[in-house]
Amino acid sequence: MTEFLVSLAWFLLFAGGGIYLAYQRIDLRTSTIATGLALLAYTVFGNGWWFWLLVLWALFGVMVVPNLIELRREKITRPLLDIYRKMLPSMSETEREALEAGNVWWDGELFSGMPEWDRLMKFPAPELSEEEQAFIDGPCEELCRMIDDWQICHELGDMPKEVWDFIIEHRFFAMIIPKKYGGLEFSPYAVAMVQVKLGSRSATVGSSVGVPNSLGPAELLMHYGTEEQKDRYLPGLASGKEIPCFALTSPEAGSDAASLIDSGVVCKGEWNGEEITGIRLNWDKRYITLAPVATVLGLAFKLYDPDHLIGDKDEYGITAALIPVSTPGVVTGRRHNPLTIAFQNGPTSGKDVFVPLDYIIGGQKMAGKGWKMLVTLLSVGRAISLPAAACAGGQAGSYASGAYTRIRKQFNTSIANFEGVGEALTRIAGHTYIINSALSVTSGAIGAGEQPAVPSAILKYHCTELGRKVANDAMDVHGGKAVMMGPNNYLGRPYMATPISITVEGANILTRSLIIYGQGAIRCHPFVLPEMQAASDEDEDRGLIDFDAALFGHIGYAISNLARSFFLALTHAKFSRVPLNTPTRRYYQNINRYSAAFALASDFAMLTLGGALKKRELLSARLGDVLSSMYLASCVLKHFENQGRRATDLPLVEWSVRTLMYQAQEALHSFLRNFPNRWVAGFLRVFIFPRGRTYSAPSDELAQKVVELVTRTGEARERLSEFAYTTIEPGNPLGLLQEALQLSETYAPLELRLKQALREGLIKSDYLGSQIDEAAHAGVISKKEAAELREYHDKVRALLAVDDFAPEEIGRQKAEPKPAAVAAARKKPAVKKKTARKKTTSKKTSKKKTRKKAG
Repeated sequence: MTEFLVSLAWFLLFAGGGIYLAYQRIDLRTSTIATGLALLAYTVFGNGWWFWLLVLWALFGVMVVPNLIELRREKITRPLLDIYRKMLPSMSETEREALEAGNVWWDGELFSGMPEWDRLMKFPAPELSEEEQAFIDGPCEELCRMIDDWQICHELGDMPKEVWDFIIEHRFFAMIIPKKYGGLEFSPYAVAMVQVKLGSRSATVGSSVGVPNSLGPAELLMHYGTEEQKDRYLPGLASGKEIPCFALTSPEAGSDAASLIDSGVVCKGEWNGEEITGIRLNWDKRYITLAPVATVLGLAFKLYDPDHLIGDKDEYGITAALIPVSTPGVVTGRRHNPLTIAFQNGPTSGKDVFVPLDYIIGGQKMAGKGWKMLVTLLSVGRAISLPAAACAGGQAGSYASGAYTRIRKQFNTSIANFEGVGEALTRIAGHTYIINSALSVTSGAIGAGEQPAVPSAILKYHCTELGRKVANDAMDVHGGKAVMMGPNNYLGRPYMATPISITVEGANILTRSLIIYGQGAIRCHPFVLPEMQAASDEDEDRGLIDFDAALFGHIGYAISNLARSFFLALTHAKFSRVPLNTPTRRYYQNINRYSAAFALASDFAMLTLGGALKKRELLSARLGDVLSSMYLASCVLKHFENQGRRATDLPLVEWSVRTLMYQAQEALHSFLRNFPNRWVAGFLRVFIFPRGRTYSAPSDELAQKVVELVTRTGEARERLSEFAYTTIEPGNPLGLLQEALQLSETYAPLELRLKQALREGLIKSDYLGSQIDEAAHAGVISKKEAAELREYHDKVRALLAVDDFAPEEIGRQKAEPKPAAVAAARKKPAVKKKTARKKTTSKKTSKKKTRKKAG
């Protein structure tokens, strides 16, 4: 027995020591020395058979070999490098440039399997400067007060002149332009919050302001324009004398920019009476926001130089240029009507438009570098405008739904008290909190100098998808109130606007299935991109050295993730290091666990599928979902800290992180279920889920806490919708709903007295108005209280009211005169309607037959 225990102790020493070295990612040399010392101690003091000692020393010899660098490179790395070069998947130039766009930030830590939390926590909380806060409290509030969204979208189909003038006068189009050119030079966080404020009032105004402050001429000029181009255009763009748009999408090429057929050919031509070398352009673009009113057009096209007038290449590739719309040959098309949202959007085309070479953004030296310019800026802009639009919808939807479900009553109780409604309210509030967190944290990081390419794709996809879910749930809890369009409907138009954000700047299906993980797997992985770069290095000796370092780093990384994934899953990550000892501590540990599991699954997917993984879009999408869930959960935790760790927000934090990490677990499970190599899938499941799927979704009890938070007045409710336009004033439904919510809490004791009086028989009526009169007469409430209660219920009725229209108000054009039988049927008694309908049908049929014969 003693001998068995001694042997067990030695086994645990070797096994535990090996797991510890791998878990902590101790380097190869140190690990080899530690293993050698342990094996020496076992040889001297242990009781193992000589055969096992020989086996152990032989294995140790294998471990020593990789430490002999020169031998390792020639005998191991060089043959593997030759094989790797043959396996390396082909990559188009557009893919390569997309991979090189932006930088790696917190996404790289999550991909490492061992996130260094200090890197995230050290970022300061984003704050508005005094100037930015004054702009939001001043011009931004004033603009919101001017907006009548029904007038904009239904009556005018455009923003009224006074709104356009106000936007231009207060330089809403110039928030990103430096002050030296007349712009406001706001931080990315401030730009995002301005768009949230405006978008919570009107999707049309929010979009119109968002586009010039995102990927467009101003942004391109600031980063790549020549000094002459900046001096020429930026002051005009800042003052509003120039209205910009950017044209990328063609009928034949949407998300696939490499398929652009819009062309520019370098040639000789006449310009201002002189012959110069320029570009003859032909294009046909659609879906271009602000194109119908733009004065300067940013244009993406493929540049060709068949006569080699500017160099020795026939084709330069995608190029970006600025074209004044007044240039001969430029055609501004008619307007699109994007789901009745009235922002200016339409096609633009050009036929044989000749322009000088210096119209290329950045000048002739930037010929062919347009796609790199675009994807680099998209790695930032995609994290601002569209997530801000989703944030606006979330904050407005959460604020409105919380109040509406409290004042709207069915079966003598607020509908917020029904669990089914509460379930939807919980999702509305939780999803809004996730969007808020992601936008705030990421825009703050961008302001600090980061260019997070993969997180920007995560925000674009997930914020807009969560925004769509908020819109759906808000429609559900509002019911018919949200369906009947009119000036009193504050949800219908935002609901219709949600698919627009889903579609633009990379359709969401493409973003999820190809971009998030497809870009992240190479860009964020600590060793894959260095391996690829080393394999393609023309200097073979340098390539061998770099590939050797990356390869053996990768091997150690994979071994470490095996150990970390297994140990963290087995212990529920209770012993993993986290940055804070707070109520949210366990959530950091949960992310640690899934980071290791994700890194392990990624390595085995790339190892076994290789380049084919790019074509297995659903597998790639599921791994992207895991990465996204971890990133968004990290943002939630960071946002909670940024806002001062408010205890009242804990239910939202817990619901958000639990939902996200449960989704990460299920995405990994789905990935393993569908992985084509079943042996590898089974092996991975042992290390990822050794105890099964143990993570649970949020409980009903937690959901009820979230419902209480969003349906009662308080700081947590206000913080959740911090930047929505909630001023209490006539014409602002969010403010009026908040006022009604406040009054409902004020008069709740009076309503309880009415209910008690009804039970005691002191009042008899079932109608509220009569109940108030009877209660006042019976002395249950005073006359003053009765008057206040009537006033409150009048306000509630006004908020619950829906619009109706005269028949002639519905259509934009007069309909043909109605058949006489229809007019007669409306005048006849109800019992004769059936006969009238038969006659109407007969006449219609007769008319159809007559028209058919005539045809």
